[in-house]
Amino acid sequence: MENKPLNILLTNDDGIHAPGIWALYRALKSVHRPVVVAPERERSAVSHAITLHKPLRAFKVTLNEGNEGWAVTGTPADCVKLAMLELLDEPPQLVISGINAGANTGVNLNYSGTVAAAKEATLYGVPALATSIQGGDTFDFDGAARFIARLAPKVLAQGLPAGVLLNINFPNRAVDQIAGVRIARQGCDLYDEYIEKRSDPRNRSYYWQGYESQPVYARPDSDGALMEKGYVTLTPVQCDMTDYDTMERLRQWDVEVG
Repeated sequence: MENKPLNILLTNDDGIHAPGIWALYRALKSVHRPVVVAPERERSAVSHAITLHKPLRAFKVTLNEGNEGWAVTGTPADCVKLAMLELLDEPPQLVISGINAGANTGVNLNYSGTVAAAKEATLYGVPALATSIQGGDTFDFDGAARFIARLAPKVLAQGLPAGVLLNINFPNRAVDQIAGVRIARQGCDLYDEYIEKRSDPRNRSYYWQGYESQPVYARPDSDGALMEKGYVTLTPVQCDMTDYDTMERLRQWDVEVG
């Protein structure tokens, strides 16, 4: 499996012109068969939204040294659905979402369009990776892409459980300064958030969301804590959100109708 060309669907939430997705394309195309299907513009933090109340459009575009891809007027999850059901001649063996400009660790997994695209592929039964780099002044997308290109066939050779995707985050530092690779749990630490209220020229209120600082990590083995220490983190994320331990407790509640 590791030496065979793979059909790989590439998508993201930063838009089809984002450098991270084309770094992946360059790293994969010499061996594999990557196809890009991505939003026509940035759709960050749309989570797992899909488009139901207006039509989707998909356009073939040529950019980045003549490379072709599909630009879609929808969300990252829309892109995966449309690719799977309509655009691709052959189903992908792997879906890679990213490389996102900014980490997707901790609570951000709940908002991330990057992670949602990988999750959508997983719902279709296709192994998927969500890939991101910690924010900074510059991004080594090519270095991260080379790592992912080496990891991709290993993911298929080893296999992921049904309904599980792999969330990968890179620290924002040179490859020779990365501390290593760690398997990490998803953190649950909150940012120091705020809402800033302002007024427009017509004296109508509007609001900006923001945050002051990175969270204080409660667990040293969480994805954000390990990434801050310079590690590439791999976190298995499951689509089934059922808490099975609590299910057993609920059976003891003696809940009745009426």
